[in-house]
Amino acid sequence: MTAVLFDFSGTLFRIESAESWLRAVLDEAGIAPAEAELTRTARALEAAGALPGGPAPVRVPAEAAALWTVRDRSAGEHRAAYTALARQVPLPEPGLYDALYDRHMTPQAWTCYPDAPEVLRTLRERGIAVGVVSNIGWDLRPVFREHGLDRYVDVYVLSYEHGVQKPDPRLFATACEALGAEPAATLMVGDDRRADGGAAALGCRVHFVDHLPAGQRPDGLRPVLDLVG
Repeated sequence: MTAVLFDFSGTLFRIESAESWLRAVLDEAGIAPAEAELTRTARALEAAGALPGGPAPVRVPAEAAALWTVRDRSAGEHRAAYTALARQVPLPEPGLYDALYDRHMTPQAWTCYPDAPEVLRTLRERGIAVGVVSNIGWDLRPVFREHGLDRYVDVYVLSYEHGVQKPDPRLFATACEALGAEPAATLMVGDDRRADGGAAALGCRVHFVDHLPAGQRPDGLRPVLDLVG
């Protein structure tokens, strides 16, 4: 293998909990609900699938179904899809829906998996090119910079910047071309078997990790080092 492509959310980084997400936004707005109410609201937002990078929606409302399928195609569609899901849950102020969306784009909302720095650093030391290929509607580069991992990434290929979503092989092809790597010599690492598995159609090898809280997956990325040889 001469290159490794990584997914972002659930692979290299994990989003904060729905309760932490909601609490940060309410604190910023000067709103202090009772703990039981905050917990109930956070659970409802999580069930609605309103937290990007969090659990998938239990049910997508009919009026948002079409938008949901193309949410990663552009920044506007991504925001519209997630705020539509969030609006199923009553909040004290209408501006909080956009505030929640804005919060999830901050570096503070993300934690890298414990072994991510070591794995990325080792790949760099071995001369293996690294790309990040993500279905997303915003620029995740500041997250990598804030956590000190940007130095190990050679290229970012983000769906909203190309108007193409995984599992479309074109997104993986763009990454391989940018790295000067042949698909057959490229490993794609992700947590979504449908989206990330699309790299196999291009000829890439694919390896999956479990989308778990960071504390529950301390070494899920280390097998990558054995796979690249």
